[in-house]
Amino acid sequence: MTPEMNRPLSPHLQIYRPQITSVLSITHRFTGIALVFGAILLFFWLTAASLGAEAYSFNKDILTSWIGKLVMFGVIFSVWFHLGNGIRHLAWDAGFGFKMRTVHISGIVVLTFSIIATTITIIFGYIFVGNT
Repeated sequence: MTPEMNRPLSPHLQIYRPQITSVLSITHRFTGIALVFGAILLFFWLTAASLGAEAYSFNKDILTSWIGKLVMFGVIFSVWFHLGNGIRHLAWDAGFGFKMRTVHISGIVVLTFSIIATTITIIFGYIFVGNT
């Protein structure tokens, strides 16, 4: 048997049990990517608004379609999740919240905050902008 055969295997997805810290870390990265796409959407929306009514109407039709609403929901959730988890990381940078119980509670707080803030944002959007 060669020495390569005796080395221990690193945990992989079939063995590793996801924990709240790893799930939130991966989600934080994905929401960061989603925010880049959200910034691109904002750029196109502002460009369409500056080009006139026809371009703006076309852009509005895309953003109010079911896929556009789904994308906007994802971007809104990404904003709130990234904000909440970023504040959590700032607390860690300051040396707070490293006990496992605190890590779990702060993770649940971030998820709860993100869901509630996303829901409130969508409700206010429908109230003040309308269902268009």
